Amino acid sequence: MKVRNWMQENPVVVTGDTLLSEAKRLLADHNAQALPVVDDGRLRGLITRSACLRASHFVSRTDNPSEFAFFANRLKVKDLMVRNPATVDAADTMEHCLEKGRELKVGQFPVMENGQVIGIVSANEVLSLAAHFLAAWERRSGVTLAPIKLNPGVIGKIAELVEAAGAEVRAIYPIGRAEPPEYKEGPEKKVIVRFHAQDASAVVAALEGGGFRVLESVEGHAQAPTQH
Repeated sequence: MKVRNWMQENPVVVTGDTLLSEAKRLLADHNAQALPVVDDGRLRGLITRSACLRASHFVSRTDNPSEFAFFANRLKVKDLMVRNPATVDAADTMEHCLEKGRELKVGQFPVMENGQVIGIVSANEVLSLAAHFLAAWERRSGVTLAPIKLNPGVIGKIAELVEAAGAEVRAIYPIGRAEPPEYKEGPEKKVIVRFHAQDASAVVAALEGGGFRVLESVEGHAQAPTQH
């Protein structure tokens, strides 16, 4: 999954001399988490929604007309922007983008190509990615299995058990931290299984009968998770 296929294309950009009050308005109007700051065709910084909100809240707490006037008419994006922000390339993978965000504790990245800003990836795009993975718009049932060793054949066995219970497997997602290369026994991860079925309880019974412990199950979108 390449970043270019998930990013917000042609993002709204501002210059360093844009008033912060205007940047705050643009962020709200476009439901954006951050705006790239571009001067003379080059990325100079990133102004975030959280920075604008912090400044706005500070001014509102002071209850000082001079502070309000300064915020509205003089405070500029370059005064609060993140300088030289971390970026990702359009050809990078979303997996790389998510890992980089986790390492740097960054929630948004300008997307670069040939030295130019062509997009942005933020929490909005990450949530969209998660929604596609989990098919949030479909009435899929699902189970979460307790951590297991993902040795060869385990995923296939899970799929066979689910289908033998009369369900149609739609997706299987192992989740958890990657193991170091020298780890030989196979990583131990939780496994999310998404499927179409008339009765999710039959799938739960089949999986537990096959030796897998079910932590929770969801019957489409109609019921809350059932703990096991």
